[in-house]
Amino acid sequence: MRRCRYRGQAKAHIQHVLTAIAVNIERLSGLPPTADTPTPRRPTAFQDYLDQHEMPRLKSWRTLGT
Repeated sequence: MRRCRYRGQAKAHIQHVLTAIAVNIERLSGLPPTADTPTPRRPTAFQDYLDQHEMPRLKSWRTLGT
């Protein structure tokens, strides 16, 4: 905490978190792009059941806002 720009533990913590985010972005930007697209996962037993009975699948909670 001696070389932090701001005083106080909370502000120093925020500075450390933001610095870590910046370092990770730099690391990720240096990675080569992947040529292969990932293959989709196999449907679960529950999804197979829904498909067999022609019931609509529930939307993922991750995509509800989009």
